[in-house]
Amino acid sequence: MLTNVQELSRLNDAVDSRDPAVGLAAVAALRDLPEELEELHVDNARALGWSWQQIAEALGITRQSVHKKHHVRRGRRR
Repeated sequence: MLTNVQELSRLNDAVDSRDPAVGLAAVAALRDLPEELEELHVDNARALGWSWQQIAEALGITRQSVHKKHHVRRGRRR
């Protein structure tokens, strides 16, 4: 998981690399990034008291979808 500015900077450098191994590793990392960001921000929203409906509207999906995806995941973390 990308957790700090230094890691983001390295990823940015990798995206511009002419070395295929470095570039492809960056592609793999970028594939995971949207899911990691969504999990982080859903957790933050829930911690701040947001409803599943509010989160769903912000993500542009249904309440049922966001609840199904994140409720179970969040339950494992507690």
